[in-house]
Formats: sequence, C-alpha cells, structure tokens
Amino acid sequence: MPDASATQDRSLPITVRHLTKSYGDFKALDDIGIDVRAGEFMTLLGPSGSGKTTLLMALAGFVSPDRGSILFGEQEVVALSPHKRGLGMVFQSYALFPLMSVAENVAYPLKLRGVPRPEIGRRVQAALEMVQLGAFGERRIHQLSGGQRQRVALARAMVFEPRIILMDEPLSALDKKLREQMQIEIKSLHRKLGATIVYVTHDQREALTMSDRVAVLDRGRIAQIDTPQALYRRPRSLFVADFVGESVALPVQVEAGVARHRGVPLHSSRAVEDPALPHYLILRPELIELLDGQAPPSPPGTNELSGTVRELVFQGDSVLVLVDLGQGEEVAVRLAAGRVARGGLPQQGAAVRLAFDAESTLIVPATDP
Repeated sequence: MPDASATQDRSLPITVRHLTKSYGDFKALDDIGIDVRAGEFMTLLGPSGSGKTTLLMALAGFVSPDRGSILFGEQEVVALSPHKRGLGMVFQSYALFPLMSVAENVAYPLKLRGVPRPEIGRRVQAALEMVQLGAFGERRIHQLSGGQRQRVALARAMVFEPRIILMDEPLSALDKKLREQMQIEIKSLHRKLGATIVYVTHDQREALTMSDRVAVLDRGRIAQIDTPQALYRRPRSLFVADFVGESVALPVQVEAGVARHRGVPLHSSRAVEDPALPHYLILRPELIELLDGQAPPSPPGTNELSGTVRELVFQGDSVLVLVDLGQGEEVAVRLAAGRVARGGLPQQGAAVRLAFDAESTLIVPATDP
C-alpha cells in the first residue's frame, strides 16, 4: 500500500451523515452514516433492495437525497452535479462508446477537462499499460472480450487520476474464473493508485476478497461495518451472519447470560449482548469437527451436538455432510478433500457428533443489537 502521505495526496476521505432517500412509502436510505477513510477500499454489500446502489448513486450525484450530508474531504458535495465531483466511475454495463476506439474511450474524460493533446496521448497510454492493454488502443469496443472491456472501463475511470473512484457491480457480467482474476487485478490497481474506492456488490465472497472494510446494508440501514475477517468471524446479528458466508442458524434460549440449545449450555467466547432478544447459534460448516458416534468425549469447553448423517454432497474440493439433529434442525459440515482422504466418509444414516470450540461458537441476536 502507498505510505500515509502519498495516500493523502492521491485520495480523499468520504463522510456521510443522516442520508435519507424515499420513493413513496419505500425508504431506500434510512438515516445512513458512514466514514470511508482516505485511500480505503470500502465495499457496500447487501441483497437487492438493501440500498447499496442508491447510496453509491447518491455519492456519484445521480440520486438526490431527501436530506443528509456528503463530504469529500472537507467539501460538501450533496448539491453538486455529477461532473463537478471529480469522480472516476465504473458502471455495471461498462458504458463504453461503441463508435470510439479503445484509446478514444479512455481519452474522453481528459478531453472534457481540456487536457492538451500530447498530454492526453501520454496519459492514455500509461492507463492502458496499467490495465495490460497497451497494444489495444486502436481496437474497437466490439473487438474486445468482456474482460478486456472491463479493463478499458477501469482505465477510463482512472486516467484523469481521480481521488475517489466508485464502482457499481463492475464484474457481474463476467464468468466465475475471469471474475476472480479481475478481483485480484482491481485490488492490485488500488494499491498502485492509492485512490479511495467505494465498490458495490451483492457477492459476499467478492466483498471479502477485495475490501479493506465492508459495510453490510439491510433495508436502507447499515447493519455492520467491519474488516472482512471481523465480519465473518464476529457478525453482530442474524442477518449479517446469514448473508456473509455459509452458516446454519439454530435457535437458542438465553438465561442469566448463558445460551442453551435444547437445555444444554453452550461455551462461547462472546458474551450475549441483549438477552431480551431472540438469539441464534451460528455454525460455519468448515469450523465443525465431525466425530464418529463412538469417539471419545471432546476436551472440556468444547460444544457438541448429536445427529445422524442424512446426505453426502460431493463438491469437488470438498464434501458437504448434512446432519439431521432431529426436531426439524439440520447442520451442514464441510470436509476438505484432504480430510476426507485421510479419515474416510461416514455412511448415510450413521450416528455422528459435531464438535466446535468456544471460539467458533457465535451467539447472535435475531435483530441488530
């Protein structure tokens, strides 16, 4: 990453306060507040209708909020038109000009800003080199693959060296392999540029892969802002736990600060924050140890659930074991291929025990605390 002084020169912080936007009775943004640090890669993550795209479009100036404040550095921009905000923008559809060459597309923002022609040529070539398209300047857009078009859109967004870049689901049209390659490339470009990036996606794996921090939105509100690691390991609500990563939620009863599943107390490294709310035990499939029903007891402090194997699902690099706990509850356990090869697989209908330590035991409220 660039050093602190370089990042301050090449980026701006974003401060959002009390941002609200309604469409009739539907509240797309509900008193949103968020701080994006200078040079940070912040992802807005959430399902359809959560408000993430509306928030991004408000930052870009394409949506006028009903009330609230947006600061880029120390400048209030909420009333500024989009072209006066100095933003780089990458759209989901790429929004490239089909009748222009690759170089002409990338040069367009510089021409709008009155940059001299020799300088335009130099900066366009540098931008294309950065996205590994240095020899593609004369090609037409229809001659490019989807991944190449995405790179042209990235080059156009950064050619005038904006201090803030906004990206609206830019990889959604790509296939899985190319999408994963572009995730790494965008992350690498961010390190080179030092710009502040706000990125919208509904793909939780993409958000965890690329971001410094992730803001999870739900029904126009921010449910949690955290690093990818903290978001995955320490979700603050059932919604966040369910949306970020694979998980199974089992209802628990909370008495005197202790969570119990079917009357059995659970060891957890995390205290129950509001015992008055309904709570759930969150189990991540890859954090559960699958034990034979006759295996010796687990060490003290380890939680266990008993059940029978209902189904085995082969998924290439892993096997998903579905375990029926009875009373309508089922838990998924993911076994990596190496573990399967060493220990073999349980048979369908076999009695098993699921073991998970206190650190892996998440007890979360049904709503935000």
